[in-house]
Amino acid sequence: MTGESSSIDSTRPTIARVYDYLLGGKDNYAADREIGDVFKRDLPGSVAIAFANRAALTRAVGEIVTRTGVRQFIDLGSGLPTADNVHQVAQRRAPETRVVYVDTDPQVLVHGRALLEENDRTRFVPVDVRDPEGIRSHPDTRQLIDFDRPVAVMFSAILHHVNDDEDPAAIVRYWRGQVPSGSLFFVSHFRSGNNPETVEAEKVLQETFGRGRWRTDAEIEALLDGLEILEPGIVPASLWRPGTTAGTYNDGGERELTVWERLIAAGMARKP
Repeated sequence: MTGESSSIDSTRPTIARVYDYLLGGKDNYAADREIGDVFKRDLPGSVAIAFANRAALTRAVGEIVTRTGVRQFIDLGSGLPTADNVHQVAQRRAPETRVVYVDTDPQVLVHGRALLEENDRTRFVPVDVRDPEGIRSHPDTRQLIDFDRPVAVMFSAILHHVNDDEDPAAIVRYWRGQVPSGSLFFVSHFRSGNNPETVEAEKVLQETFGRGRWRTDAEIEALLDGLEILEPGIVPASLWRPGTTAGTYNDGGERELTVWERLIAAGMARKP
């Protein structure tokens, strides 16, 4: 949902490219860096948020393929590729894993097509995350994903870009209805801290993109209604199963988190 046009407009920032910039990537333009610098200057911990989120996603994928039998993923709002994409993390441990990436940002589309060329167990579906039926019925999704078998549905840093009036809970509910028992749902989401940092960050996103919604732990948990939330529940992303062999974050959860790291939460749930 990070873009609607089929062509790349380097003069308008996109969520995917700003995120790429914060992660130290190269697939961004001056307009993206301008917004990214606002976060770096006024919200200096926002880079920590980006890295904490990405590390939690990496751990989640690793845990799914090493501790469960799930071998197919739908990565909603996948963003631009980084060093460890979902298919790379999963296929290192289980080469048969299949991954459908979903994003509408034109820049992501370019990279998505490159993924298709290098991996026949990966597909890229350029459909808005707010159109789950369009994603589900897309030929590439139908070709790659067997909905009679458990699926891992990944909502990494995407539902907070769905405003309340767009009903993010309905999006999760749709996918819950499409997948069988044993399917897994990973969510990472901006976490309301009831502090000036939260207010300012939300203001910047709303003014720039018209979206960006911080939610409380209870509101994030409500998005997973009807699913069994697994341990340790909805927690700051850096505390979501830290130190596991599945990921690169390995501080054991012993240090005190910064206020910024507490502004991104993560959790995993299972369909009973």
